[in-house]
Amino acid sequence: MARRRVGRSVRSQSQTLLPLRTRHRLPNSLTCWFCDFKIYAFNDWLFSFGWRHARFLKVWFAIGVAFSFVALIGSIMLLLWEFAGIFHFRGEMFEQDHLSVSWLFGTSSLVPGLSLSFMDTSIIFFCTLFSVAIHELGHAIAATSAGLQIEYIAIFLAIVFPGALVAFNYDLLQSLPYFANLRIYCAGIWLNAVCCAVCGLVMLCLPLLLSPLYVHDEGPMVLEVPLMSPLSGYLSRGDVILSVDGANISNSYEWIKKMQEADSQKLHVPYSLQDLHPSQAVNHGKGYCVPNSLVEGSMTLLVDDQFSCPDELAAFTRLACYNSSSLTGNSSEGSEKIEMETKHCFNAKDVVRLKKCGDGWLMADTSSCACSEEESCMSPVLTPSMSWVEISYSSPYSSECSKLSKMSQVQSTESGSRPCGGTFVFVGDILSMAYSLQLSSYRPRTPFMIFSAYMPMVFEKILACTFRVSATLSFLNSLPVFFLDELLLKSRARPFQ
Repeated sequence: MARRRVGRSVRSQSQTLLPLRTRHRLPNSLTCWFCDFKIYAFNDWLFSFGWRHARFLKVWFAIGVAFSFVALIGSIMLLLWEFAGIFHFRGEMFEQDHLSVSWLFGTSSLVPGLSLSFMDTSIIFFCTLFSVAIHELGHAIAATSAGLQIEYIAIFLAIVFPGALVAFNYDLLQSLPYFANLRIYCAGIWLNAVCCAVCGLVMLCLPLLLSPLYVHDEGPMVLEVPLMSPLSGYLSRGDVILSVDGANISNSYEWIKKMQEADSQKLHVPYSLQDLHPSQAVNHGKGYCVPNSLVEGSMTLLVDDQFSCPDELAAFTRLACYNSSSLTGNSSEGSEKIEMETKHCFNAKDVVRLKKCGDGWLMADTSSCACSEEESCMSPVLTPSMSWVEISYSSPYSSECSKLSKMSQVQSTESGSRPCGGTFVFVGDILSMAYSLQLSSYRPRTPFMIFSAYMPMVFEKILACTFRVSATLSFLNSLPVFFLDELLLKSRARPFQ
């Protein structure tokens, strides 16, 4: 966290604002919980830069003063709004509105995985140090533009948190006009806000900047599949996810969104059906049009029978030709009807190639009445805690499919008919499965650039992390809290009242 340290020099007799040098350089600090490194090499350069461009910098940082007062009002209103939601009247709305603070501090993206790789930790450390350096650089340049000499710049590490500070001559700082003090105090907040704007602009233009080497939003590419992932053995590095439950996937954000939508369907199962025996059927509205001849020739079991299908087969139950939600909408009636149904054992690999039916798919053009008279809509048997998702993928960067990569990028053929790819069904906890993959919304244009597949993701993480850390610094220093910039801003603004 950025700090402010003012050097209390005993040279009170000197009232000049010309560059001054400290007679004795302070040693670096090193303790068990704090260490710093003081830098004196940039003092003259910063003073020369600030003094040479003083006219422009004074106007620039005067804008920062106005922004800081607006940020002060906005930060107080945001905190009051959040506290009102915690203690009083918003109820269910609080969970959605709370995203404003979690997005600002970057906690929302860290919750699902709850794990940080070495690269992520390095990026966070670097972006934090960079954002703090930008904050302190604003104070330093604003001070030199007012003719105030810097004593030193220090980089410190408090336990595991990096930071930086700029030391000024306290007596000379107090001799400056009040508005000059305001420019110095508000410069850090202003430069962090400018840093946020630059990072946001670069993030918006990143697909265009990387377009000569990478394609964007044409299917998320798998960067890594950990051994502990449920999809280990099904997907590999370089595979491209094309669709989930028949709905096309453009990027990694849509991948998470579609999985959350599919997972939310199991939450609508009535409470009375939550305690069903694992062998009992719970309808999630996803079905396949199975020929009646195959249904009649399949193994049939009563739902309440303890005997299950063989390992190579999956259990299915008939889905009636009306809104599938009615099967689970009425708790007692739905439970009784499910218990009276029978299960049919099919090979899931053959069934997923058939036409889809039911209204539980993410596609909007399916219904339980989509099958012909010679077919039956058969739905997989699932327990309330399980989800059934159908994932289609391609492998355009594999050696045997390199020649067909252009054809497989934008093909929209039926499931299972894609060259250099396939379709599989995952049954289980789909959210943990979705977060177990490391995906990128960028793909190399040529197979020989597959080694650089990580670079766009690294750029995105650096920009996003710098944006959030800079926004957090600007937000926190806008608060009227002791030891932060805004308290100094308020104290120096009093003479104008």
